[in-house]
Amino acid sequence: MFNFSFDKRIIYIIIAIMILSTVSQYITNPGALFALLVSVPGVLIAITFHEFAHGYAAYKLGDNTAKNEGRLSLNPLDHLDPVGTLMLLLAGFGWGKPVHVNPTQYTRKISMEKGEAIVSVAGPLMNIVLAFLLALIYGALVKFASIGFLLSTVGNIIKLMLAAAIATNIGLGVFNLIPLPPLDGSKIIMPFLPYNAKQWFRSNEQIFYVIFVVIWITGIASLIITPPINWISTGIMTVTQMIFGI
Repeated sequence: MFNFSFDKRIIYIIIAIMILSTVSQYITNPGALFALLVSVPGVLIAITFHEFAHGYAAYKLGDNTAKNEGRLSLNPLDHLDPVGTLMLLLAGFGWGKPVHVNPTQYTRKISMEKGEAIVSVAGPLMNIVLAFLLALIYGALVKFASIGFLLSTVGNIIKLMLAAAIATNIGLGVFNLIPLPPLDGSKIIMPFLPYNAKQWFRSNEQIFYVIFVVIWITGIASLIITPPINWISTGIMTVTQMIFGI
């Protein structure tokens, strides 16, 4: 996922500004605070499974680094980055603690570059698959639970948590597919680039970090990921409705 070695102080300044700008919203608007609390389980699930998928993919390719560091785990505490988790809660996109990998340990059946692409795509793919599974749980709940339960406080909270978890997983998965460092998408596209483009990309990586920060601050990132998020969300819910007839 993210691997911050650049402009970390700038990221923290952005976080601080966002926190200050949203504190009053949560103090004066109980509904916003409730929505934030409801989204917490989905954030924990999304980050945990995303990072686990990276580590597991690397392990299956022959790299034991993640396993040796205790990252082949579904314990959220092993994967949460405080700042990235806060961002995911406040802004709808964020990151977990980076999973360390050693591409030189990957199986020689594929190139290190392709191995890195496989490991990188594993995280976003896990989030999309997880969103679909959660949608199936949501559909089963709506289909088979009693009307009384669905209309109860507990039933409504469970539905809201599931909906928030579905949205968070789709958002996290799509966001990380943006082909800019430090996002997963930057490694996913590498095997498909011509040699000269790869060399230029690598030698100018710091510029892409700057571009990433700019599109993040300006909200351009949100404009980029909103259409695919809507497409995937619509597709998942359509399939779910077809399966359960709801």
